[in-house]
Amino acid sequence: MNSITQTYIKLLILFGFLLATYAPILPELYHNWMNDPNNSHGILVPLISLYFAWIKRYELRDALRKTTGNVLTPLHNFRSERATANKHFLTSSSMGLLITIFGLILYIVSFLGDVAVSARLSVVIVLIGLIIFNLGINIFNILIFPLFLLFFMVPVPTSIVSLFSVPLQLFVSKVSIFIIQLLSIPAYREGNLLYFASTQLEVAEACSGIRSMIAYLMLGTIFAYLIKKNWTKKWILLVSTIPLAILVNMVRVTGTGILAHFFGGQVALGFLHEFSGMAIFIFGFVLLFIEYRLLDRSSHLK
Repeated sequence: MNSITQTYIKLLILFGFLLATYAPILPELYHNWMNDPNNSHGILVPLISLYFAWIKRYELRDALRKTTGNVLTPLHNFRSERATANKHFLTSSSMGLLITIFGLILYIVSFLGDVAVSARLSVVIVLIGLIIFNLGINIFNILIFPLFLLFFMVPVPTSIVSLFSVPLQLFVSKVSIFIIQLLSIPAYREGNLLYFASTQLEVAEACSGIRSMIAYLMLGTIFAYLIKKNWTKKWILLVSTIPLAILVNMVRVTGTGILAHFFGGQVALGFLHEFSGMAIFIFGFVLLFIEYRLLDRSSHLK
């Protein structure tokens, strides 16, 4: 059995270990993805991560062929590295072991303190630790992006969403009513409620931008990764996802307010409300993609 086949077997064993260890939290995690609109993107993250790992398959194959030692005996490699790493503070195997232990401690703490986010973060942290411990730092470096992308599958705690959504709701409400009044439409605002002559609208959490901000941040991370060798442009693209999410939701609220003035409050209900949310998200995605293309093209020109 060659080393590549052994590595595949090891990866299957690691995957089985993760499934067995985290089986108690997986149903709740899946339920959160399917029922919480703020985290509905999470179910796609493992598939996206696998895709980026797949496109690295030839690089992984070459790196694995250069790997020496028995890949099925990481403890042996751990002892060997310690014996030959006198000049280094921390070997890759010991670093992987420490990361794995830290992740498992988080998992235990999540049950003791009933902190769900700790258990969910632990899944990714333990996976990273096991890969470093068993396959080495070189393999981890090849897989670093798909591995860290997995953090986006962890649902954002409701407390954090609420912390940012309320100020964003008020900000979007203020800007939207200002634009509506500039158009000579009689309206006024109280908190996150917009009052018109014949109806009123509530700028709910979904219209604050926090929901799309999380999804745009994930998309921005992917696009930033695809920009070649220009960290300034990567950060520009990534940071721009925050104002983009706020901007497109201001467009949605302002547009809904204008339509409500002429056609009544039913435009903000049911199918029309859901359709406008999807349409405005696609609009924001197109803007983000155009920004990525412009930044990426300018990088190639240089």
